[in-house]
Amino acid sequence: MATEVRPAVRDRKEPELPLDPTVPPVASEDTDSNVYVASQWTLIWRKFRKHRLAMIGGTVTILIYMVALFAEFLAPFSPQAFSASYTYAPPQPLHIFEQTADGLRFNPHVNGYKVEIDPVALRRTFVVDDEEKIPVRFFNKGTPYQLWGLFPMDRHLIGPVEYDQDPNRIRTPMYLIGADRLGRDVLSRLIYGTRISMTIGLVGVTVSFLLGILLGGLSGYYGGAIDNIIQRIIEFLRSIPDIPLWMGLAAALPSTWSPLTVYFGITVILSLIGWTGLARVVRGRFLSLRTEDFVMSARLDGNSEMRTIWVHMLPSFSSHIIASLTLSIPAIILAETALSFLGLGLRPPVVSWGVLLQEAQNIRSVATAPWLLLPGLAVVTAVLALNFLGDGLRDAADPYGR
Repeated sequence: MATEVRPAVRDRKEPELPLDPTVPPVASEDTDSNVYVASQWTLIWRKFRKHRLAMIGGTVTILIYMVALFAEFLAPFSPQAFSASYTYAPPQPLHIFEQTADGLRFNPHVNGYKVEIDPVALRRTFVVDDEEKIPVRFFNKGTPYQLWGLFPMDRHLIGPVEYDQDPNRIRTPMYLIGADRLGRDVLSRLIYGTRISMTIGLVGVTVSFLLGILLGGLSGYYGGAIDNIIQRIIEFLRSIPDIPLWMGLAAALPSTWSPLTVYFGITVILSLIGWTGLARVVRGRFLSLRTEDFVMSARLDGNSEMRTIWVHMLPSFSSHIIASLTLSIPAIILAETALSFLGLGLRPPVVSWGVLLQEAQNIRSVATAPWLLLPGLAVVTAVLALNFLGDGLRDAADPYGR
C-alpha cells in the first residue's frame, strides 16, 4: 500500500503569543550591543555612576583638592597676617547687594565693628556695626604672593578694597568666619590648612602603597620563611595601640627640625604604620593568583618574577587596590589631625587642620569664639567624602556583582 507523502509546509507562521509584561525583553544584537564589548574600566565607571553617595563624595573630594591647589588665590589674606586690634572678632556676613533709593545695587561689602563693654565680665567685645560698610571686591588686588611658588600674582578671589602690601598685616578687617586670638583670619588659615592636611594624606598613601605592594607581594608570591617574617612584623605593628605609637614616634622627632622637615617626618611615620592593611590584602590576592593559569603561562613564557608581578598579577585586581587606597586617606588625615591637636605633630608656623584645632582646646576659647571649631567640620566633611568615594569604588570594583 503506497504511503501518501504530503508536501512540507514552509511559510507557515506560528501564532503570536501575548507579551508578558513581567518578563524583560531580550536584548538583540542591535540594542545596547556595546555592553557586551565594554572594557572592565567602562563597566566599573557605569556601576560607580549609580552610587549617588559616591558621586557626591567624589565631587566634594575634587572641590576640596581644588581649594588646596589654589589656596593662595582663594584665601583673602596670608595665613600669618594679623591685626591685634580685632582679636576674637566675630564673623562678618558678606552682603552682595545694597538697598538704595533706586532699588538693589550690586555692591559687595561687609559691615564694620564697634566695641562694646560686657557689663558682667567687664571685657571688650566686638559687635558688627550695621552702619559702617567696608567695600570688598571679587578678583581684587591684594597682598602679593607666588602661586605654587612659581608665578607672582596679586589677585585674590575676594578681598577688601583697601589692603596692605605687608603679608603679615591686615589693614582692613574682613573676617568672613571670624578671627582667632591673634586677630588672624580663620577663613584664610582654614584654606591654607586644607593644602597641608589633604596632601599629607596623598603623600602618606603613596608611601604606604609602595610598602604594601612590595612587602605584601613578596609575602604572598614566595611564601615560606619570607611570608612568616613579614606576617609577624605586621601582627606586631597592628598589636600596638595607634595613638601611643604615633605619640612615641612623633615625640622622637628633634625639636630643632624645620617645619618642612617635621612635615615629611610625620608623613613617614604615618606611612610606616599604615601599610599593614594593604599588605594583607595584596598577600591574600597573590596567594590565590599565583596558581592561576595566566600566571603559570607568564612564567613558562620566560617572564621574570618582577614582570610577572607588576604586569600580570597586579593589574588583575588594581580596582581593589584603588578602593583600598581611597579608604586609607581618611585614616592618615585623622592621624595627622590627632597628632597636631595633641601638639606632637605639625607645629606653627605650619598651618593644618590639626594645628588650627589647637586654638579650640579650652572651653573659654570655644565659648568666646565658637567659629574656631570650623576646622573640625572641615575634617568631618573631607573624611565623609573620601569614605563615600571609597565605598563606591569598592562596590564598583566588582561590576558583575549585584
